[in-house]
Amino acid sequence: MSLKIKVGLRPSLLAFKQFEEIQSRLPLVLMNTVLIKTTGDSDKSTPLTSTGNGRFFTDEIEQALLEGLIDAAIHSAKDLEQDVHENLLVIAITKAVGQFDCLVSHENLTLDQLPLGATIGTSSQARKDGITRYRKDLVIKDIRGNVDDRLRQLDRGDFDAIIVADAALIRLGLQGRISQFIPEDIIKPHPLQGRLAIQIKKDRKDLMQIFKGLDEKE
Repeated sequence: MSLKIKVGLRPSLLAFKQFEEIQSRLPLVLMNTVLIKTTGDSDKSTPLTSTGNGRFFTDEIEQALLEGLIDAAIHSAKDLEQDVHENLLVIAITKAVGQFDCLVSHENLTLDQLPLGATIGTSSQARKDGITRYRKDLVIKDIRGNVDDRLRQLDRGDFDAIIVADAALIRLGLQGRISQFIPEDIIKPHPLQGRLAIQIKKDRKDLMQIFKGLDEKE
């Protein structure tokens, strides 16, 4: 008999693609999705750099785990704090689908080709710092929302370009939108970029063997 478990994830197309990626590797495990809106999904105006909360996209999902409302959670690994709750365990971190930051722009322009004073959207301080060091003339503005939201903001002219992780576009089948893979000497990507993290409660030994095989940290 197939094992059935409830898996918590954020209510976005990218999160569902991440879920499908895990499900495809565990075909004998029936996973039912439980969509959980996090603070980061509800609040799309506060700049991430000013939140002071590293769990902006994980708090509510971790709470659902602790309360037993879900059996496991799928996160973008870079969204998890290093000091996870003492009763929770990251049982697996998958191999990265992509590890670069990339530029998506009007007319497929690269960083060097963007006009003087062009506006770039990003929510990451590291990305802001990297772009500012490389080209001080570019205007960096905060952008919020999931990848679909950000692409819509770009397409309607709110920005001349945006910076997103290539893994997100790869999972969504939108590789064709990539204008440039940004060199690591301009922006050094997060070490967990493109990886997924599977989180469970420490006392769920029945789930440990199921997800342990997905672990590909190295």
